[in-house]
Amino acid sequence: MAENNAVIHLIDDDEHVRRAVAFMLGTAGFAVRVHESAMDFLASSGGLQPGCIVTDVRMPGIDGVELLRRLRESRVEMPIIIMTGHADVALAVEAMKAGAVDFIEKPFSDDVMLAAVRAALARFRQTDAGADETADIRVRAESLSVREREVLSGLLQGHPNKTIAYDLGLSPRTVEVHRANLMMKMGAKSLSDLVRMAMQARLEVPRL
Repeated sequence: MAENNAVIHLIDDDEHVRRAVAFMLGTAGFAVRVHESAMDFLASSGGLQPGCIVTDVRMPGIDGVELLRRLRESRVEMPIIIMTGHADVALAVEAMKAGAVDFIEKPFSDDVMLAAVRAALARFRQTDAGADETADIRVRAESLSVREREVLSGLLQGHPNKTIAYDLGLSPRTVEVHRANLMMKMGAKSLSDLVRMAMQARLEVPRL
């Protein structure tokens, strides 16, 4: 699926967000279809053009996580990116466990959104390379210390640094150090990248 043939299906109940993101994606050369709700999107999903789905995680009626589950049940295979507020990281992690390929936190820059969309489309085209990537992720995960794996567990549960620190009996600063170290060892550029790796490789980490 060539990038210039892909359609970005944008779902958000906030009209201002829809307009701004659609304009930005359109300016970058993408064809965009906008939907004001998950129900509106599902009503038209029978004839969807291939591409990528970008959806808010918190919406009235059907939220982003439930939408993702319904799409997977309907065997819609397009990559899905979740947009989330800072306080909704746990919900975004849940969405990635349900199959989303990425999540980005609002407010985000144009570059962050465009990079996420292009990476999602590229990953979708290169599924044959997935096995080698998964093996590489597992090798990197084996280099993590016990503490780093515990911090990873907290992050995968959507906990902020302060909560992880409390659960582990550590200072927030110490958790920040462990978090930075595990991100470096895993080669993760962002929290969403780290979560995607863990989901892809089905990493087993101790729950806090």
